[in-house]
Amino acid sequence: MKTIEKQIFEGERPLFKSSDILLKECEFIPGESALKECKNITVQNSKFDDNYPFWHNEKLEITDSYFSENCRAAIWYTKDIYIDNCKINGPKVLRESENINIKNSNGETSELLWECKNVNISDSKFKSDYIFLHSENIQLDNFELNGKYSFQYVKNSVLKNCTLKSKDCFWNSENVTVYDSVIEGEYLGWYSKNLKLINCTIIGTQPLCYAENLIMENCKMYDTDLCFEYTTLDAEITTSVDSIKNPTGGIIKAKSIKEIILDDNTVDHSKTIITTEE
Repeated sequence: MKTIEKQIFEGERPLFKSSDILLKECEFIPGESALKECKNITVQNSKFDDNYPFWHNEKLEITDSYFSENCRAAIWYTKDIYIDNCKINGPKVLRESENINIKNSNGETSELLWECKNVNISDSKFKSDYIFLHSENIQLDNFELNGKYSFQYVKNSVLKNCTLKSKDCFWNSENVTVYDSVIEGEYLGWYSKNLKLINCTIIGTQPLCYAENLIMENCKMYDTDLCFEYTTLDAEITTSVDSIKNPTGGIIKAKSIKEIILDDNTVDHSKTIITTEE
């Protein structure tokens, strides 16, 4: 592997179709497509201020590096990506890529990880709107998020030990399981299918409406009014719930429910069994 150290790259495609190179302490100043169509690239302690640096790559490893807010659409159409201890502030960083591993990283970005497959993220924290849109096969552990409209249309994913502050989280998602996590924000999980929440804390108004086959096990709910409208579910809630409105079928067990609203005559309310400890 060839080593390139402490170099500055600019302009268009300075390392086009390179392979088997190690970049150490390099800087990519404004330009475009610096490492397009490359294979087996390792990057260490480098900074990216350019647009579209890694498009159509295979086997990409980036550690201890920085993507500035000027680095737009950094990694697209790329396979086998490893990112460790990086700060990511550029918009639209990862798109239509697969086999992605991210560790110990953070940043403030937007439209991160759209249309991606096989994503594994651990010990990381991001502020990002619309993260993971239309992505699938996501594995998250010890992940923190602050941003709106996250996980929309996500499929076949597992989250563990996460803290998510997000409006409209998990809309239209399918086959998602969340363990031991806190999810805070309005309108959680609308139109989801097979969303499973285990040992989770849910905070925010009007959660989990229009959901199909929702499963909740040993969950806590706070400030959650107008829950479960037009939802089929099997829910075990260990706290009081502010209000439940017109669920369409299943079982709801809660410590207590302050208000049960069954005011839609088109719904067969006998299909839902609601029990409380009080």
